[in-house]
Amino acid sequence: MKVPLSWLREYVDLPAVTAHEVADKLTAAGLKLEAITSHGHDVKNVVVGEVLSIEELEGFKKPIRHCQVEVGEAAPRQIVCGATNFTAGDRVPVVLPGGVLPGGFEVGARKTYGRMSEGMICSERELGLGDDHGGIMLLPADTPIGADVVELLGLREDVIELEITPDIGYALSVRGVAREVATAFGVAFRDPADLSPPAETGPSHPASIADPTACDRFVLRAVRGFDPHAPSPFWMRARLTRAGMRPVSLAVDVTNYVMLELGQPLHAFDATKLSGEIVVRRAEPGETLETLDHVVRALHPEDVLITDSSGAISMAGTMGGLHTEISDDSTDIVIEAAHFAPSGVARMSRRHNLVSEASKRFERGVDRELPLYASWRAVRLLAELGGGTIQPGVTCAEVETEPVRISIPSGHPGRVAGMRYDRGTVIRRLEQVGCTVTEGADAAEGAEAADGLAARLAVTGDDMLTVVPPSWRPDLTDPNDLAEEVIRLEGYENLPSVLPAAPAGAGLTEGQRLRRRVGRALASAGYVEVLAYPFMGERDLDNLQLPVGDARRRAVRLANPLSEDEPLMRTTLLPGLLKTLVRNVGRGAGDVALFETGLVYRPAADAPATAPVLGVERRPTDDELASIEAALPAQPRRVAVVLAGEFERSGWWGKGTPATWADAVEAARTVAREAGASLEVRADRHEPWHPGRCAALYAGETLVGHAGELHPRVVEAYGLPPRTCAMELELTGLEASLSGPVETPAISAYPVATQDVALIVDAAVPVAEVEAALREGAGALLEAIRLFDVYAGAQVGEGNKSLAYSLRFRAPDRTLTVEETTAARDAAVALAGERTGARLRGA
Repeated sequence: MKVPLSWLREYVDLPAVTAHEVADKLTAAGLKLEAITSHGHDVKNVVVGEVLSIEELEGFKKPIRHCQVEVGEAAPRQIVCGATNFTAGDRVPVVLPGGVLPGGFEVGARKTYGRMSEGMICSERELGLGDDHGGIMLLPADTPIGADVVELLGLREDVIELEITPDIGYALSVRGVAREVATAFGVAFRDPADLSPPAETGPSHPASIADPTACDRFVLRAVRGFDPHAPSPFWMRARLTRAGMRPVSLAVDVTNYVMLELGQPLHAFDATKLSGEIVVRRAEPGETLETLDHVVRALHPEDVLITDSSGAISMAGTMGGLHTEISDDSTDIVIEAAHFAPSGVARMSRRHNLVSEASKRFERGVDRELPLYASWRAVRLLAELGGGTIQPGVTCAEVETEPVRISIPSGHPGRVAGMRYDRGTVIRRLEQVGCTVTEGADAAEGAEAADGLAARLAVTGDDMLTVVPPSWRPDLTDPNDLAEEVIRLEGYENLPSVLPAAPAGAGLTEGQRLRRRVGRALASAGYVEVLAYPFMGERDLDNLQLPVGDARRRAVRLANPLSEDEPLMRTTLLPGLLKTLVRNVGRGAGDVALFETGLVYRPAADAPATAPVLGVERRPTDDELASIEAALPAQPRRVAVVLAGEFERSGWWGKGTPATWADAVEAARTVAREAGASLEVRADRHEPWHPGRCAALYAGETLVGHAGELHPRVVEAYGLPPRTCAMELELTGLEASLSGPVETPAISAYPVATQDVALIVDAAVPVAEVEAALREGAGALLEAIRLFDVYAGAQVGEGNKSLAYSLRFRAPDRTLTVEETTAARDAAVALAGERTGARLRGA
C-alpha cells in the first residue's frame, strides 16, 4: 500500500514531521515498511504558460511547432515543441531555462530545428504525474499564468509504502493507515467515512442476495446524466499515480480513489446494459463470463457472481464483466459496493489466477459498514466532477449478522507480554483501536471464553471486560488478538528482554544423538553434508531405472507443488544427492563425496489418495483421526552418500585412489558403528545399482540398505561422472536397535597377539561370508579381523582366489599364550572351511 503523506495529513493533524518519522512510528506499531519514495523535490522553475501563437515548421519528418508562450515575464518565450494536441490559447506547464524536471533532467535554452527554444512544454510523464506521453498536459483555462506548477499540482510528495500482511486488511486504505498514524502521534483523526448519506427513499436498482454465505451486504446507487468525457481532476490523477494506480477515466478513477481512500472496493456498471434484478449467487454448471481483460472464463460452482437476467455480469470482488463495463458513451452509471465473504473471493481469485486490487482487500476483510458510505462518496464525486445527477434511493440487500463479543480479563494482555498493564491502559488502547469496552463478562460468551480465561479469572482476581471489535477489524476474534493490540500500541520496544528458564529434561534423545554421531563420523571420513529439497518427479524414478511395480514408485503427490517437474515427495534420498553431485561437478569440483540424512515418504499400497479435511470447531472423532493416520505415509529416516572422482586425492605424495563400491560399503559400516551394530554384506541386484557391484546391507536378518556402484544407465541419465558410487541406509532401522546410551568399552592393558592366515576359496565365494565364518569361529578372544591381501593366479589354481587375513587376539584379564591364539585361529579356519570350503594356502 502506497500512501502519499499529503493524503494522510487531510485526516490526521500531524505535527511538522518527515515521512521517515511517520514510517518509524508505523513500524513501531507493527506495520512493515517497504520503502519511502520522494517525488518532485528536485523539480524547479516550472510555471504555467499560455500559448500565444503556433508556427508549423516545414521540411521535417515529424511535426515540429515553434510556439510563442506567455509565462508572466516581460516578453513571451520561444519554445520548439513536437506535440500537436494543444492550440493557441491553451494553458500549459513550461519549464524555463535553468529549470529541472524529475530525475534531475536540466533544461536550458538552445537552438534546435533552426529556431531558438527557451525551455520546454511538458507532458504528464515529464512532470512525473503518470505514464501519458501522448501529448502536452493541458491545464484549466483559468489557471493563473506564471503560477508555480510544483505547488499548483502538488508535485513535491513523499510516499510511504507499506507491506500489508493478511491480518491487517484495514491498512490497505488511507483511512486505516491514518487511524494508525493518529494513534501513534496521539493526535486527532478525522474519519473520511464520517459521511451523512440521505435517508433511504426506496431502492435504486432491484437487487437481492441468493447465497448468504457469499455476501451479507450489497448496496447500489445510481447516477444519471454523467458526462463520460469529463476528465479526472489533476489532484485525483496525481494521487492515484502516487498510490501506484494508473488513471483511466473519471468513472474508473473515482471508484479507485474511493477504494484507496476508504478501503472499500467499488464497481461501476453501465446502467443501460443491465437487465432485470441483480442477484449475488454462486456459479451454475457450465456458466462462463468474459471479464474486463477480454478472457472468457469457465466458472466454478463455488465462484461468487453478480448476475442479472442475462447471466453473470461480474466475478464478485475480483473483476467485472466486459458486457456491462463503462464505455466512452456511458451516461447512466450504477455504483456497486458490497461485503463479500473473504474465503469465497480468495478461493475464486486463486482458482482463476486473477489477483486484483479489489480481491486483495476482500480476502483480507473489508469493513462491513462501509458500502453505504463508500457508495455515497463515489456518487457525490461522480456528480460533482462529471456533471451527473444522483438518483434518489439506495438498494441495500443484507443479511443480519451478530457482532463478535469477546470476554477478556483486564490482566490478560499483561500476562501475555510478561509485564503489567493497568486496567485503564488496556481499556484506553482497545478503544483507540475502535473497540467498544464494557465491564463484566457477557453471559452468552462466558462459557466460550477462549483459552480458559474464565477459569483463570478465579485465580488471578482480574475483573472481566466484554469487548466488541469495530467493523473494520474482522481479524479480532479472541482474547489473544486483543492482547496483541494492547501490546503493540504500548510499544514492543518496551517489552522486557528476559530469557526463559531452561526446562528440566534429559537432553537429546538417543535417536538424536545417533544422528549427530553419524553426521560427525561421515564428515570425519571426508564427506560433505548437503540438504536437498524433499521433492522429486516421475522423471527421477525413470532415471533411477526403477521397474514397474517398485515400491519406490508409489509416492505422495503434493496438492500445491513448488514445481510441476517435482510434484512428488521423495521415496529415496538419491535423486536430490545425484542432482547436487552433478551441479558440483559442473562447477569444476570433480572429486566429490556428499551425504544427507533426512526423511523419505513411503505410502502404503492401500493408503487413500488424500487425507480428509476436517473443521476446527470440534475435536476430531477417533474414526476421523484413524482416517488421517491411514492417509499418512511412513516416514523413515535415511542416510545416503554419493561419491565420484578420487576419494583419496592425488598430490606430490603420489597417486590418489578413485572412489569405488568398497568406499560406499565402508560408509555404511561407518554409520553402523555409530549405532553399535555390525553389518553383513551380501551380493544383490537392486536398482539403481550395477547388477554385479551391488551389496545388500543387513543388520542381523533385517535388510537396512544397499551400497555399490551405480548402473551405467543411471550415470548416463543424470549426467554423472563414470563409475559413480552410492549408499543408502535406513537409519530408523538402526535406531530401533539402540539399547540405551553408548557405553565406553573397557580397554585391556594386556598385549595383543596377532595370527595371520591365508585361505584359498572358490572365486565366487563372497569375502563377507569367509570373514563372518572366521569371526564366529575365533570366539570371544578375537578383537579385530582385517583382510590385507587378495590374490588370484596360477599358484592358487584356476577359478580360485587367496584371501589373507590378520587376526588380532586379546584377553581382558591375562596375557594370551601361543597355544590359546593358535587354537582360536585353527577353530576359525575350521569353521570357514566347513561353511565356505576354504582351505589353508600351502596346506
